[in-house]
Amino acid sequence: MPVCQFQHQRLSTAYYNLLALLVKQHRNDLSRYHHFGGYMTRIVVDAMGSDNYPEPDVQGAVLAAREYGVEIILVGDASKIQPILDSVGAAALPIRVIHAAEMLTMNDKGDDLVMKARHKEAQNSMAVGLDLVKNGEADAFVTAGNRGAATATALFRLGRIRGVDRPALAPPFPTSTGYCIILDIGANPDCKPENLMQFGIMGSVYAERVRGVNNPRIGLISNGEEAGKGSELVKGTYPLLENARLNFVGNVEGKEIFNGHVDVAVTDGFTGNVLLKSTEAVAKLIVEKIRETIRGGNLATKVGGMLVRPALGVIRKLLDPSEEGAAPLLGVNGLVFIAHGRSDAVSIKNAVRVAKQAAEAKVLDAMKSAIEESLKK
Repeated sequence: MPVCQFQHQRLSTAYYNLLALLVKQHRNDLSRYHHFGGYMTRIVVDAMGSDNYPEPDVQGAVLAAREYGVEIILVGDASKIQPILDSVGAAALPIRVIHAAEMLTMNDKGDDLVMKARHKEAQNSMAVGLDLVKNGEADAFVTAGNRGAATATALFRLGRIRGVDRPALAPPFPTSTGYCIILDIGANPDCKPENLMQFGIMGSVYAERVRGVNNPRIGLISNGEEAGKGSELVKGTYPLLENARLNFVGNVEGKEIFNGHVDVAVTDGFTGNVLLKSTEAVAKLIVEKIRETIRGGNLATKVGGMLVRPALGVIRKLLDPSEEGAAPLLGVNGLVFIAHGRSDAVSIKNAVRVAKQAAEAKVLDAMKSAIEESLKK
């Protein structure tokens, strides 16, 4: 074949590939167009995620579609999803179902999990849902499924943001002044100082874009406030955060976190997970002890209990994980939110709300830019 003909053929192929990409993007834009004249954020919900799937997952998705004006894409066993949709009268809502014949469970581990997470033709609900995000057919993915499976599948299907070595789970913790994002709380038991610095950058962007915090204060969890305190990991991380383009306020102990002295607290996944579970257990213990004391007390105690019930309701709501719905998995190249396995419909609804906020705040783009800036130093 003559050289000129070969080059012409290559140019023609490149042209048609570009044309096909533009057509696909145009179709995606059209699919988002709302009949009221705007664009709807598209959230994938893993209908097979929660412990009691698919009822809470589907019902929560319906609540979100009604309240937040988002398009919901339910992924899972269509034969189990559709009857629930029919029973709640969801036909007029912007909800569609994509069938996925399989699901990932707590029993999927090791090589078996890796195969199911990365296989190109995987048909489990997590893989199918995350592929929609990867291909630009959805803006975010929400699951109440196995955290390890969700993390592994997101890594294999979406990849990492350039410059991020490890993703991190970043839930908000209630404090005396609002909330503090703590990352990581379990995705990475063992970390290097560079990982924690990246967590600080991602947490700062998320706090500003999604939580609305101006110039978030970043703290490094340690056993003392002084710069020289802490493990080798903490000591190695301190100067990295100090020299990063962050509002780093230094080491923080538990009391500083819950007193609202920082907006983002950085730690390894082992420490973060212990903190998370200990906090949940203490909060539950306090509420149960208050109830026990009121029920077992005299008439005056019971009357007092009646009077403080509204205040206790506010505290219970503050401590209720379902209010936030899900934790973002920061660092993967897509918006992924992982809810608790015991999530009810309200939790799933709120998880969709948080995912919608992140998508509309362009948090992923902002995070990529911030990481790119850190690489220039």
